[in-house]
Amino acid sequence: MSDADTLATHGRCACGRIRFEVRGPPLIVHACHCTWCRRESGTAHALNGMWEADRVVHLADEPEIVDTPSASGKGQKIARCPTCRVALWSNYAGSGPAARFVRIGTLDEPARFPPDIHIFTSTKLPWVTLPADARAVPEFYRPEDVWSAASLERRRIMRAKAAGAG
Repeated sequence: MSDADTLATHGRCACGRIRFEVRGPPLIVHACHCTWCRRESGTAHALNGMWEADRVVHLADEPEIVDTPSASGKGQKIARCPTCRVALWSNYAGSGPAARFVRIGTLDEPARFPPDIHIFTSTKLPWVTLPADARAVPEFYRPEDVWSAASLERRRIMRAKAAGAG
């Protein structure tokens, strides 16, 4: 049995119209402190878990995909509930449709998914205090320096699938 079969959790929007399941552990969980994520999320940082798109399974209804500007200038596609407008996940230009950055707060069990790394801490709000043992970088990082071997292999497979589909 694969990790996708043994570890799953459910998520939903605020009104419950959109429900989904994420299968297996995330590739990585980012706490992003960049000014763009703060503005978009309306809070001190965004907390996103990255899963392969085929591990995010729709259970009820379909989200509306909203093209949204991003700091990179490449934009992102945000999946939102058409009724309550809650953001459920994003697809960023760099990963395209192959990966979904799921908002951890939309999951039924968000405590299962603490951040693996805090990114863009150079622009972190001064009153946010990170735990002493938190992994943190001023900007971004190379996945090879941070991700587990299992996550790197899953990323390799995800990229190969995406290249074959293109």
